[in-house]
Amino acid sequence: MRRFRRTLITALLTALLAGGTAGRAAASAQSPPIGPLPGTAAWLADGFPGKEPPDPATAGPHEVAAFFAGLTGAQQRGLVRDHPTVVGNLDGAPVDLRYEANAHAGDQVLAYDPRGRGMIAQVAGDLENAAHIAVIVPGSDTDLAAFGATARQAADLQKEAGDDTAVIAWAGYTTPSGIGPDLATGRLAETGAERLTRFTGGLDAAGLPDPSLFCHSYGSVVCGLAASDTDASDIVVMGSPGMRADDVTALGTDARVWAAKSPKDWIDRVPNVEVLGLGHGADPTSPGFGATVLPADDVPAHDGYLTPGTSTLTAFAAIARGDLR
Repeated sequence: MRRFRRTLITALLTALLAGGTAGRAAASAQSPPIGPLPGTAAWLADGFPGKEPPDPATAGPHEVAAFFAGLTGAQQRGLVRDHPTVVGNLDGAPVDLRYEANAHAGDQVLAYDPRGRGMIAQVAGDLENAAHIAVIVPGSDTDLAAFGATARQAADLQKEAGDDTAVIAWAGYTTPSGIGPDLATGRLAETGAERLTRFTGGLDAAGLPDPSLFCHSYGSVVCGLAASDTDASDIVVMGSPGMRADDVTALGTDARVWAAKSPKDWIDRVPNVEVLGLGHGADPTSPGFGATVLPADDVPAHDGYLTPGTSTLTAFAAIARGDLR
């Protein structure tokens, strides 16, 4: 009987996840880009003056930061000119160099990888002089083609938070696309968590403040898996199917954890279970989870938590500024 119940719950979970994404096309499993970025071989073969270049695949952000700190300004600009793809995606490299390397992709682009469906990180506000930093981690169906929505959310949050706060729209992982098993498993979230950890490590290596993470839908699964390895000051989840943890303690983080879920959000119909790798576990807004729950009654839909005028955007801005504890 127990096995039957587990199977039934799993089937129900999968069906509801699909139902919550009604209108999206069915899709096959997604695969993150593998192998080094284009230009890596030339970067590693370049004759740096008395220095061995950090391998983008293995060097940590602080190692990268130390390498750039040992170069003159002219040498740094030369690397941007000769190796823009590497410099533009190298966590730990100076912010201004990454902007310059990614200038072809847009304004204040901190990372840009066009492989596959594409990944990008773009900044709203003055990152280099910010007293506070927020990172938006979006959910499924986010890629280069659909990045505009996340970029607008970052701009709205930055405007609400104020001039001393910079907000990064981080579409830096391969998200689930359409209706498929990727939505109900943690496979893509595991890779995303590794990338998010490295990205936030790059902010730290660049001497920037500890970020607050604002994680939507499947992005909250990414943040849950990354929680123990980031230096985030706050982790905020909205419309979350679960964080792959039973409670806040299981996240293994010192960050303050916040959660919001609108009564109008279809995610409320998804069972909060994890069975045989399917499902993402406990509801972060449940009393036993231990997160601080934010009111979200005025949020109009699953994608509406950062809508101007909502109580959640106001609260998120206060968290980003460090005013709400």
